[in-house]
Amino acid sequence: MTTDIWGPDETTAAGPSAIEDERIIAASAMARPSLIDELAGEFDPADIQSDPLRWVWHAVDEVRETLTKGEIRWQAVDRQQQAWRATGYMPVPPLDLNQLAQLYELAQPSYSAASYYAQQITEAAVARRFLALGQDISIRGRSAAFDSVTDITAIQDALDDIARNRDTSTPKLVRDIIGGALERSVTPPTRGDRIPTGFIDLDSLFSGGFKAGQLIVVAARPAMGKSTLGLGFARAAAIHNGIPTLFESLEMGDEELSDNILSAEARVSLHHIKSGIATDDDVAREARATPRINEAPLYLNDSSELSLPMLRGRIRHMVRTAGLRLVIIDYLQLMDAPKAENRQAEVSKLTRGLKLMAKEFGITLVILAQLNRGPEQRTDKKPLVSDLRESGAIEQDADIVILLHREDAYEKESPRAGEADFIVGKHRAGPTSTITTAFQGHYAQFIDMAQT
Repeated sequence: MTTDIWGPDETTAAGPSAIEDERIIAASAMARPSLIDELAGEFDPADIQSDPLRWVWHAVDEVRETLTKGEIRWQAVDRQQQAWRATGYMPVPPLDLNQLAQLYELAQPSYSAASYYAQQITEAAVARRFLALGQDISIRGRSAAFDSVTDITAIQDALDDIARNRDTSTPKLVRDIIGGALERSVTPPTRGDRIPTGFIDLDSLFSGGFKAGQLIVVAARPAMGKSTLGLGFARAAAIHNGIPTLFESLEMGDEELSDNILSAEARVSLHHIKSGIATDDDVAREARATPRINEAPLYLNDSSELSLPMLRGRIRHMVRTAGLRLVIIDYLQLMDAPKAENRQAEVSKLTRGLKLMAKEFGITLVILAQLNRGPEQRTDKKPLVSDLRESGAIEQDADIVILLHREDAYEKESPRAGEADFIVGKHRAGPTSTITTAFQGHYAQFIDMAQT
């Protein structure tokens, strides 16, 4: 390996170097200072590995504030760097005049060329950070103080930071995006950008269904049927609309999940399936329903443990390999929350992490949640959003909160026996409402009232 005033000129133990690209990008900045603004959304000068070349970039950025037209020649760069050295602001020796003049000859001032070199520099910098993370993993794994939860979470966060550092998004003028709003105003949403819920009125309220990037909370007291509703959303998406869906169950096992799905899809009594007493008619209906169930991109996971890093890894893999669009978690309070000073802080980190995950991967994330005893202390027993356990964090991060209520769960002889209310208590993108559906517990499903 050889080095010179420019910095490393080949791959080093620290990782790959892009020194030639760095020379060209620094020279191009002198020849066309406007490149600094043009590349701002996709290039971070901190990724320039060579200290002298990085300070050339900074000097051009400083000088262009006063020399606003045309190129910035090496003499102006030299004067700025000498001034910084005199005050101690610049900690490394600068390139001398001859070196700056030679550097200037390398200029490739066109934006397309500079963008290519900037991309090469960024790739090399990401590779170096990736290798450094690998060394950190090795050190943590060999340490006697290794803690699987803390250390794996820290490494996962660091890996996500590397990926997020490559974000090339830039602010946009409203005139550049308003056309999309005009087009959407006359173009009804399709299954390509909505996930049908399986309920006509709910889909209407949500302008066609759930959207990508949303965090949906479905909350209820125990035994109200929130798992059944969660599976209903999964069936509507995967079995009836072919949308790749993952159902994470921390409560029910594979057998119970598959029994519920078969009962709902075949309209066979759940009791008959669980007891092994299906009739000939039952078996015939099961046979007709099984092919469409088998063809559905519905993935079930009955793991007894689920944390944010575990979920992130699974979602990342399935988005890439299966085109995953919907994830349903049953239920929030059973997830492993990040460590924090108290339970509310833990839940806050958990729900914030879930919301960010939905946005990051462009999926819809539905989490089932438990309500506190608030409804049981009211005369009408109806739940409120404030009944959510640790409601502040959950309510803040959720885009939609659906509260599930059944009067006959409290009063068997209720005149509304068999009815269920979906109380949409929060809807960030639209109105709230209460939608009445039918609960068919014997078939493990909720359905539209019109179907009863």
